[in-house]
Amino acid sequence: MEDGSVGYRGVTACHAVGISYRQLDYWARTALVVPSVRDASGSGTQRLYSFRDLVVLKVVKRLLDAGVSLQNIRRAIDALRSRGVADLAGITLISDGTTVYECRSPEEVVDLLQGGQGVFGIAIGGAFKEVQGSLSHLPAEPAGEVPLAGESPEPAAVEAGDELAARRARRRAG
Repeated sequence: MEDGSVGYRGVTACHAVGISYRQLDYWARTALVVPSVRDASGSGTQRLYSFRDLVVLKVVKRLLDAGVSLQNIRRAIDALRSRGVADLAGITLISDGTTVYECRSPEEVVDLLQGGQGVFGIAIGGAFKEVQGSLSHLPAEPAGEVPLAGESPEPAAVEAGDELAARRARRRAG
């Protein structure tokens, strides 16, 4: 689901990535990870995150869990922000707990490791797979406009709801 035709609500994003809603809200308000399908535009509107947004959220969470400061994470994410999904998948982020390095080849990883300090790596392709697995049982929303009160939802929204209901019924039965 990387084509932009669906988005994931904040609660779904939190479950898929393993963060609190408060973190998600703060990161959106401070423009660390802004939902690219639809941002909140006033009271009652839902943010919708793309699959790529969820991968970035997962990477941010991993870096935070490893002790990297939010300021250094923000710098790393800003550097990656302009890249497309396919390009992101081939990157490994390496950190020594302070600085975040981007490695595009095994040689770059080896060079960094030979520097002698303790480092850890995050293969973004692995984060892709983790998020895909988490999303397999979570609902997606059509990326189109949300119907106003009293209007009927678009057929795609109804079909998505039926598909979700069918998946839940299968899970309960099996």
